[in-house]
Amino acid sequence: MKRIVDRIAVVTGAGSGIGRAVSLELAKRGADVALVDLDEERLAETKAAVEAMGRTASTHVVDVASRDQMETLPDQVLAEHGAVHILVNNAGVSVDLPFEEQTHEDREWITGINYLGVVHGCEFFLPQLREADEAHIVNMSSSAGLTGMKGQSSYSATKFAVRGLSECLYLELADSSIGITCVHPGAVATNILDAGRMAPERREQLQRLFTMAMSPEKAARLIVDAIARNRFELVFCVESRMIGYMKRLAPVGTLRLMRLADRLPGPF
Repeated sequence: MKRIVDRIAVVTGAGSGIGRAVSLELAKRGADVALVDLDEERLAETKAAVEAMGRTASTHVVDVASRDQMETLPDQVLAEHGAVHILVNNAGVSVDLPFEEQTHEDREWITGINYLGVVHGCEFFLPQLREADEAHIVNMSSSAGLTGMKGQSSYSATKFAVRGLSECLYLELADSSIGITCVHPGAVATNILDAGRMAPERREQLQRLFTMAMSPEKAARLIVDAIARNRFELVFCVESRMIGYMKRLAPVGTLRLMRLADRLPGPF
């Protein structure tokens, strides 16, 4: 089991949703947390909740899509905490539009956050993680990283990319003390739809679905458990598990079913 207590964790997208829940779960288990997000007010709320548990938290208003901002982040964290042991690349956004209705700017926006944000986190924190006696990286993919879905070309492409990156890092870091977890959540009740780019009727459909989704707190417990157990792949929520099994057993058959399922909700 990997140690969580008295470790220093960096969590991106820590202002809300899964990022906030993971930050609080890590604090609950005895870690200190460097909180990263663009929303300063929400970061302050997460910081207060972490400190209420008796742990130390720092806040960093950073755009993960910005290489320049991410390059300076490790030094900021080291100045506050002295070390880094856990990196959770969680920040993400959604574009839920048919391919022909997406703009180039839509694709650049989602790629910068969902994929390059993960790349930047890994690139710039790996030197600090290598200095730790034991370290771990969590990369957030999605059910959309297991199969393509209608209206999700850009979102799915970024999540497949995160999955591929994670698999490569798992192989390349095999002789190090750094573990990798690639997470494929399904529907989790977060606010990702608020900033998502999609048609109003699609947003309403997904919001109705999210009322039945897994709580961020439960998702966070599963993610931190995966860190502690050094587990590479974590797939949770019923729909993600089903998609994962189906895609392994019948890749083309799964896509054919997806074509027929016009009302199937998109990934999360």
